[in-house]
Amino acid sequence: MMTLYGIKNCDTVKKARRFLEQRSQPYQFHDYRQDGLSAELLEQFAAQLGWQSLLNTRGTTWRALDDADKAELDEQKALRLMLAQPALIKRPLLVAGERYLLGFSEQSYQDFTN
Repeated sequence: MMTLYGIKNCDTVKKARRFLEQRSQPYQFHDYRQDGLSAELLEQFAAQLGWQSLLNTRGTTWRALDDADKAELDEQKALRLMLAQPALIKRPLLVAGERYLLGFSEQSYQDFTN
């Protein structure tokens, strides 16, 4: 079964959930805020996708960070920030076994779920 990771009130996550539900694709939803996020799971995501890909630098949470938090960013610092503030993680993240898909587009979800 696939697991969709994200934050329930995110518009892009809502689109991904709607896509899966309209196609009767079974999945489990994991809300970073409600269900939590372990350092181990985040490290697994980073190992598969790269920490730079995971870090959402376009959102309001990133823009609200202090310049000191944004400065001299490396993997460990980025993972600590994402763990403390899950809204910094790009979403949605769809995982099926060893396959990972970050972000949402209908075409990429169509390809991923076939």
